[in-house]
Amino acid sequence: MKHFWPLLVVVTALSGCGNAYDKQADSLPKGITEIEHVDAKPGSSVIPYTKYRLDNGMTVILSPDHSDPLVHVDVTYHVGSAREQVGKSGFAHFFEHMMFQGSEHVGDQQHFRIVTEAGGTLNGNTTRDRTKYFETLPSNQLEKALWLESDRMGFLLQAVSQRKFEIQRSTVKNERGQNFDNRPYGLIWEKIDQALFPVGHPYSWPVIGYVQDLDKVNVDDLKAFFQRWYGPNNAVLTIGGDLDVEQTLAWVQKYFGSIPKGPSVSDAPKQPATLETDRFITLPDNIQQPMLVMSWPTSFKGANDQVAQEVLASAIGNGNNSLLYKRLIKTQKAVDTGAFLRCDELACTFNIYAMAPSGKNANLTPLYKDIMDVLKTFKQQGISTRKLEEITNSSEASAIFDLQSVSGKVTQLANSETFYNNPAYLQAELQQLRALKKDDVMAVFDHYIHGHAKVALSVVPHGQPQLAARKANYTPPPRQLPDYSKEKAKHVEPVAISDNFDRSVMPPVTHGVYAHLPSSYHWKTANGMTVRGIEQTETPTVVMEFRVPAGERGVAQGKEGLAGLTAQLLLEGSKTLSSEDLESKLDQLGSSINIDTGMYSTSIVVRSLRKNVSQTLALMQDVLWHPKFDPKDFERLRKNSLQSAVYSQQSSSWMNAQAVRHVLFHGTRFANDPSGSKASLSSLTLDDVKQFYHQYYTPQGTKIAVVGDMTQEQVRHELASFSDWQGKAAPSWPTVTLPKLPSQSHIYLVDKPNAPQTTVSFVRLGPTYSATGEMYKARLANFNLAGNFNSRINLNLREDKGYTYGAFGYISANKDFGKWVFSAQVKAPSTADSIMEIHKEMAEYSQSGPTQRDLNFMRLAVGQKKALSYETPQQKAQLLGHMMSYKLDANYLDEQQHIVKTISRAALTKLAHKWFDPNDYQIVVVGDAKTLKPQLQKTGLSVEPLEIIR
Repeated sequence: MKHFWPLLVVVTALSGCGNAYDKQADSLPKGITEIEHVDAKPGSSVIPYTKYRLDNGMTVILSPDHSDPLVHVDVTYHVGSAREQVGKSGFAHFFEHMMFQGSEHVGDQQHFRIVTEAGGTLNGNTTRDRTKYFETLPSNQLEKALWLESDRMGFLLQAVSQRKFEIQRSTVKNERGQNFDNRPYGLIWEKIDQALFPVGHPYSWPVIGYVQDLDKVNVDDLKAFFQRWYGPNNAVLTIGGDLDVEQTLAWVQKYFGSIPKGPSVSDAPKQPATLETDRFITLPDNIQQPMLVMSWPTSFKGANDQVAQEVLASAIGNGNNSLLYKRLIKTQKAVDTGAFLRCDELACTFNIYAMAPSGKNANLTPLYKDIMDVLKTFKQQGISTRKLEEITNSSEASAIFDLQSVSGKVTQLANSETFYNNPAYLQAELQQLRALKKDDVMAVFDHYIHGHAKVALSVVPHGQPQLAARKANYTPPPRQLPDYSKEKAKHVEPVAISDNFDRSVMPPVTHGVYAHLPSSYHWKTANGMTVRGIEQTETPTVVMEFRVPAGERGVAQGKEGLAGLTAQLLLEGSKTLSSEDLESKLDQLGSSINIDTGMYSTSIVVRSLRKNVSQTLALMQDVLWHPKFDPKDFERLRKNSLQSAVYSQQSSSWMNAQAVRHVLFHGTRFANDPSGSKASLSSLTLDDVKQFYHQYYTPQGTKIAVVGDMTQEQVRHELASFSDWQGKAAPSWPTVTLPKLPSQSHIYLVDKPNAPQTTVSFVRLGPTYSATGEMYKARLANFNLAGNFNSRINLNLREDKGYTYGAFGYISANKDFGKWVFSAQVKAPSTADSIMEIHKEMAEYSQSGPTQRDLNFMRLAVGQKKALSYETPQQKAQLLGHMMSYKLDANYLDEQQHIVKTISRAALTKLAHKWFDPNDYQIVVVGDAKTLKPQLQKTGLSVEPLEIIR
């Protein structure tokens, strides 16, 4: 089932425990105590680790894994928005931003630059109950990561300035505008939580905070919040990957051991919500498809019945066998529906949502009745033994698949320690799942759902309150804000820290790390398939990606959406197997089959435990060779695709993408959205699908990538039956003549009425794909202009001007064309200024190119990042598929590395002059035309209204 709504669906982090003990090992650095140790158990989801504690209270967890030359570092502070005061919301999230702005020994904006230059990636995020900072780097950069994290833990306040504070306040407001206020359905959880939790409850305000609270906060408020909650005794440092335990502990003690313990922190009391009667609320929004979201209060994270609640949600609303799917999707009463548990430390909620179609059936009243009828049916039927087994098997397999990345393992350990004081909680949760009985599931249904009060939110188009499920009967009381104006701002002094080394000296890198793609095997079959594989034995899993030459490029103009619709129909089952039977069998095996359509191929990705590969491939082969192609399934999925188009086309991002297609490719097939328009989807027939399938689903030209715990001979054996597959010759497509663009820049204005933010894009055609040619080298030239966080355009618009949450630039290229896009979503009043700043940066860079410092930065950042790129079997399979699709040599990655190391500044400057002159670009603007047009005229460019094809 395709989900349109980007819900934050909280999936169970299914979880063991080791033998806990306290000891001071003689070999440990002074000030570090070992707490517990857990060994790996081959073939299981047990994550090996050792847990330590520093004298200052900081918890440290190490999990060595030498399979790849990389490390993942996670610092989790047990503080989120739930620790804020009424009227001072958004502090925790605000500090997430401030923690990237430099500390006493790390310069402004240098945290991102240092990690990027080290070949790493980094980020942070904040929830109601914790704030997390993390980096993945080549393993030779571990000491540098610890130096950076310790400096912002112990020395942040020394570098906090009023200017940094104001810039980040503006950035947070831009983030709220982009991700909440200017996004369809973006305010759902804010409105539900206001109705669900009483005034003053720590979950009654959003994590990002209210704008009026952010406007009132001052820099000393923020400093006091940091000093209260960000001490080492409220933090968990978790490190996994290619590390030396003894050396790592020495570094941990060196950099973190001298930071004084902060104020004591006790767990917040559990505060599940309670409701006496149903609360119906309505949210008018700029949408076409009404949505109903129902939320029941339950328990809290870690409660004995949490696993049973997760299983209940899965049975009612997850997948083709769920009651909601059968009642609402199969009957076409809804275009999307589901159930999930939203579980946090203090309170959890059980949630059901359903999206109505647009048009004459856009009414939530019947959907509400249908959902209540589904709950009555569940009360009568309960959950079957087989369904419980399917959920258990699927969850256990998922836990094993999650071990394929170091970051996944580290995140699991860090979260489990933070919330349960047990890094191995995954195993405890899995044990609960295995022991679960049908009566346990029914008990939570009766205790929390059946006959119990809920919040029901109806999201309806502006001016159409009659579409709500019920008339609103509840208005949240006004926020009761304390008068903080009478409080005298307290000056906050940083805590003194004494070290026996110079923290201002960044740790050097003492050895190099080089990542090479493992050796691969390959062969061609008699029926035209190419197979390429890598044996990887870290987990007992296998990933196979079949790239069938049934891409969007083969679809006739005016039939856009046909390739995607054909792919969807394959998963509706075979001539002997229904979609419900298919999903049931896959869940029993702990396997999955996913299909995704691209420009030149459709990818069928099979994931399986090694022991179940034969059975999983048999299912995949059945649906691939014997698709059912039922007329009822076709009509339902076609209508669903139409509704998906309606949903997508409400967003600024889609409007911008479609406008870019029109500007660059007008008059050609590439001007249309490949996923389909209303006209193209309406024209499709089942005969179109059958014809497309018979023509393009062929072994001729199919590429198969295999990565996992199987030898080449075992893979040959498993794929032997595919030699019986016969089909037409691999397709070839005529060259498309691209349009000639205007010689002067124009602004093309797409109207999105009342949008608080504007999407701005500079676009032009670029070179076609080349792995080591001009496209690749031009991408290197762009790295310092708009290709990383510290790029010129992003630092200008985000950090210096505060216009945007983020600005970026990239080249997207394939066999037919390349396109350059430089884009940002900016505050509406700053639209024209943003255009002029982007223009200025591009103009300067196109003339001068990168500096020598830029060149050195790019070489280090891009050159070392390869260690992170091909860690998981899925990543390796995608790489092998890419190599086969573009006929790349096995050593092309080494060629790219050589280019990074040797390309000259003069060569990059020449490329910058060729590709980045802003006068060669057209400008697409999506926003409120009425207010933007006068503003845009001051740019001196012609402004043309643009109607986009929907």
